[in-house]
Amino acid sequence: MRRTGLTTLIYLERDDKYLMMHRISKKNDINKDKWIGVGGHFEDDESPEECAKREIFEETGFDIPLEDLEYRSVITFISDKGDYELMSLFTAKCPEGEPKECDEGRLEWVKKSDVYDLNIWEGDKIFFLLLEESKNFFSLKMAYDVDDNLREAVLNGKELDYKAVLSKL
Repeated sequence: MRRTGLTTLIYLERDDKYLMMHRISKKNDINKDKWIGVGGHFEDDESPEECAKREIFEETGFDIPLEDLEYRSVITFISDKGDYELMSLFTAKCPEGEPKECDEGRLEWVKKSDVYDLNIWEGDKIFFLLLEESKNFFSLKMAYDVDDNLREAVLNGKELDYKAVLSKL
């Protein structure tokens, strides 16, 4: 049986940096020890924007207006372990001040050019490149094997040579 989920992921931006979360706090976390943005699962009756706004506030204390969220992508994650996730990816300019302490991990500002050096999912490197290269909305499907290695990437319905893309980093 496949485990499914509707989620959001948000990268708050300031001074050519992303607010990144080092996932070190939760047990049984699929993202354990990885660096990701803030976000989480939809609650009943939420739109992607409403979920993103709530998750940003819960995890950082920042209250970002809905109209300031930039809906950048829909990302489909598939894992041979049986997971399926449809994620709405957003970016937003971050207001002044520092985030509150988060019980899901440690929040830290990271230069956009340095995110590729962090312990992130292989596929995340692809969408970081896409976020930087264009403001166009995109659809990205990423499939992982049972050992969490990327085995397929499809961008806007076309097979992507992800190994060539990743080799440039």
